[in-house]
Amino acid sequence: MSPRASEDDEADEAPHPRVTTDFFGHAHAESALLAAYRSGRVPHAFLLAGPQGIGKATLAYRMARFVLAHPEPSSREVQAASSLAVDANDPVARRIAARAQPDLLILERTLNDKGALHKQIAVEDIRRTVGFFGSTAGEGGWRIAIVDAVDDLNRAGANALLKVLEEPPERALLLLVSHSAARVLPTLRSRCRILTLRPLADAAVARAIAAAISVDADDPQVAAAAAAAEGSVARALSLMDDGALALREQALAMLDRLPSVDAKALHALGEALAGTDPQPLAAFVDTVNVWLSQRLQGGARNGLNDIGRLDRLADAWERVNAAARDAEVYNLERKPLIFNVFGLLAGATRD
Repeated sequence: MSPRASEDDEADEAPHPRVTTDFFGHAHAESALLAAYRSGRVPHAFLLAGPQGIGKATLAYRMARFVLAHPEPSSREVQAASSLAVDANDPVARRIAARAQPDLLILERTLNDKGALHKQIAVEDIRRTVGFFGSTAGEGGWRIAIVDAVDDLNRAGANALLKVLEEPPERALLLLVSHSAARVLPTLRSRCRILTLRPLADAAVARAIAAAISVDADDPQVAAAAAAAEGSVARALSLMDDGALALREQALAMLDRLPSVDAKALHALGEALAGTDPQPLAAFVDTVNVWLSQRLQGGARNGLNDIGRLDRLADAWERVNAAARDAEVYNLERKPLIFNVFGLLAGATRD
């Protein structure tokens, strides 16, 4: 089981999915996984799709933990189970928490020489699945791989994974996490059972925050973070940081004035994001992405005839996120990034 460098589907403040035993919402997806396993005809690959930060990685680890702890689908424990819960003190759960479970392979972005995350999951890591699934499994005979997230594969990596999906060995299970299933290669999607997870209700987000960082779910700050999080526990946890909600409101006020741009406000926002702490920048980029997503979805729902504007917004999305990734990887100054982002967005929203 490889060390995990990225935390794409969970906030840094939250317990990592490999140690998380609490699970909120997504009962339909959990029931579908349990029913498939209990039937003894479990698909060899699941694509867990949905917005970032809503618990897809947590569910993937939950499924892996359950299968490895109960390797016989026909066993009385599996047939009587009402959920995928496994006690944290179970030997399998403890090994997974310690990254010491040999029959579980984790594929994700890793750190480069400068300590920043690579932009993509390395092709060499994906090719490890061939040897992993070809090796002799331990107790129970199951071998499980979690790809978090499949969105981070380039074409070469996707093709390498496809080779495993085309000829899966017995008792092999792949759990692919995706923040945007539509962007996953159709050849990969067609070989997976797709489970779509929806954003959580505010109350479920609040309970998840309370469980993750030991606070009262009725705390006003928890309620405010949950309400602003668009159903994402990861986003809500990031908003629990000091000043994060204020930073979000500051950015939203500027976004809502587009295409008008206030240079003084840009400088102030750049100062607020200065430094090396990755959380403020991540919160800003997330705020921009949510704002763009709402406008793209709203335009599509309302039958917006200005295809040019929708195209400009989609292009701005790609370029904003590319600029943010470069700032993360190369540790670039934040203020020029802010000016660049708002310049792109002003151009995209201008009539």
